[in-house]
Amino acid sequence: MSLTPDDVKTIARLARLRIAEQDIPAYAQTLSSIMEFVAQLDKVDTVSVQPMAHPLDMTQRLREDVVTEQVDRERYQQNAPPQVEAGLYLVPKVVE
Repeated sequence: MSLTPDDVKTIARLARLRIAEQDIPAYAQTLSSIMEFVAQLDKVDTVSVQPMAHPLDMTQRLREDVVTEQVDRERYQQNAPPQVEAGLYLVPKVVE
C-alpha cells in the first residue's frame, strides 16, 4: 500500500501533528513501508500459534507478601494542621 502526500496530510491532521511540507514525501515513503510490512505480517498463518503473555518462557519470581513497614499515623499527623479527625485529614470543601 502506497500512501500519497494527501494521505499523509490527512493522517497528520487526524493525529493533530504538524508536519513541514518538505518532510511529507519522506513520511509518505516511511509510512508506506510500514504498511507494506504489516500487510506481509497479515499473510502469515497464525491459526496454530498459541497466544502468550511474554515472548520468553519464564516464570516471574514472586516474593512473600509480608508487611515490612508499620504506619505511625499519629506521628505523621503531628505536623498536620489542626483539621485532623479520627486519623483523617479534613480539608475545605471545594465542590458544591
